[in-house]
Amino acid sequence: MLAAELRLHDVRVLVLEKETEPASAVRIVGLHIRSLELMAMRGLLERILPHGRKRPAGAYFAAIAKPAPPGLDSRYAYLLGIPQPVIERLLEEHAVEQGAQVRRGCAVAGFEQDDEGVSVELADGERLRSRYLVGCDGARSTVRKLLGVGFPGEPARTESLMGEMEVGVPQEEVAVTVAAIRETHQRFWLRPAGVGVYSVLVPAAGVSDRAEPPTLEVFKQQLRAIAGTDFGVHSPRWLSRFGDATRLADSYRVGRVLLAGDAAHIHPPIGGQGLNLGIQDAFNLGWKLAAQIHGWAPETLLDTYQTERRPVAEAVLDNTRAQTELLSTEPGAQAVRRLLTELMDFDEVNLHLLEKITATGIRYDFGAGPDLLGRRLRDIDVKQGNLYDLLHRGRGLLLDRTERLTVDGWSDRVDHLADSTAALDAPSVLLRPDGHVAWIGDDQQGLDDHLSRWFGKPAH
Repeated sequence: MLAAELRLHDVRVLVLEKETEPASAVRIVGLHIRSLELMAMRGLLERILPHGRKRPAGAYFAAIAKPAPPGLDSRYAYLLGIPQPVIERLLEEHAVEQGAQVRRGCAVAGFEQDDEGVSVELADGERLRSRYLVGCDGARSTVRKLLGVGFPGEPARTESLMGEMEVGVPQEEVAVTVAAIRETHQRFWLRPAGVGVYSVLVPAAGVSDRAEPPTLEVFKQQLRAIAGTDFGVHSPRWLSRFGDATRLADSYRVGRVLLAGDAAHIHPPIGGQGLNLGIQDAFNLGWKLAAQIHGWAPETLLDTYQTERRPVAEAVLDNTRAQTELLSTEPGAQAVRRLLTELMDFDEVNLHLLEKITATGIRYDFGAGPDLLGRRLRDIDVKQGNLYDLLHRGRGLLLDRTERLTVDGWSDRVDHLADSTAALDAPSVLLRPDGHVAWIGDDQQGLDDHLSRWFGKPAH
């Protein structure tokens, strides 16, 4: 995603992928509302939708079953379930179409940076030179470790086993047994994943230091321990394990080296926020890094990547910690879960928690101003159709209801739509390329000040 964002601004990009082949584990991941909005902003959503399955926007927080509350202010108020290899392939194809290069079987072994760029050494001894390096290399990030950035937090306290396999008992028997167990064990399911194939989740017996996948026999043992039966599971397609470790990088940037996605933050998977958090990191970073490379970035623009995204990750770590506690089978945790279940009958509570999970409640600190300042702007109707269709090129946008403002001097970076009919409760707004509102007002001087703040000095 980051590669594609950089290519929108004509930055040369090389993606180094350690693996020689795409991942074979067909995990279903979910794109939440904010990620769907970002895909729509880049014209990707229509490409992705046929490969996924829409699900209602509800029952996200700690798997507490509540319908979506009123007030979900988005055209894309649903969850899109999609196989992880499919979304990875679609995003890679998009990046390559934009002109990014992708090299597989290339592992980073070391790097050195200076005032002009970064020299990267690959495991096979090849050396490369770039202006910047971004570590998007996951929880065990080589880039983060070589950079010496701390990754404090809590190690895994619990571990879960997950996989896809065939089941040797009738579907009705599976459904009855699973329903009974899930009354107290939320970290347990057998869900149909194809003809005769089930997605299986079961708590592990303990926390393992090993990175390799578990065996089918380990699955059987844990199924028998929890359910009293192993359901006759056999013929696994893939098997994996994951823990609930929670860690946040001390810094997202050291000089010309940056971190994004799981390289910068890890947390329990409850709520399905990890993939979305990484995609949203990329949208925040892409245009800022491109501006830095092209030389028009204001002095502190690239620093705002950390000041904006690190608090968001911190909040996600907190909400996943809370959700994990609510999955415990201990009496105290179950009592809190019952209380929260009652509180979520209040629409305001339900909406507040849903906005946390879906990232639609994020407000970056842009200083004093109306509540909309620093928030995302929903995909409103404009005279040319939908607002997000105007953001496909990854540029800023002045939505001008006064029809008397101008972006002269910044027109190479910012588009201008004069539209007095736009469905917007504000005179005019300046949108950043990630869709967040950077300014609200009706005076040219105020607009010019904020154009300079976010998009640098005017070209003339």
